[in-house]
Amino acid sequence: MVCVTDQLPYTDELLVQTTAPPERVWTSLITDLPRMSAAGRTLARALGCEPASGTPAFTGSPGDTIPGFRVVDAAAGERLMLEGRHRFSRYRLEFLVDDRHLRARTHAAFPGWHGRLYRTAVIGSGAHRLITRSWLHRIARAA
Repeated sequence: MVCVTDQLPYTDELLVQTTAPPERVWTSLITDLPRMSAAGRTLARALGCEPASGTPAFTGSPGDTIPGFRVVDAAAGERLMLEGRHRFSRYRLEFLVDDRHLRARTHAAFPGWHGRLYRTAVIGSGAHRLITRSWLHRIARAA
């Protein structure tokens, strides 16, 4: 599938090891990601995120949403690709599940001087890595 934001620059990739079978990691991802993202609903609205709210019954299917992200591609048990945008950035977050790891790969663009300031505040400060790594650990533990 070709995504609108295929040309986004690579930002980072984080991973955690897991001993759970990929099917359990996938179930944890689909179940826990909307719960963790719900806390960001206020931030998503403040940033002008598209989308700003989540699909009531999130299944990880293309078109489903969580605050700040829309599922654009999914292969159950293997890959969940999310995209979103707001005033300062366009981004893609891809979760990859295999026999030993849960990965989160991020691509993002930060246009204009406001975007550069936002990138410094979020990426440069380490906040993105901290939040993403926290999500990965919570999902892996729940699996």
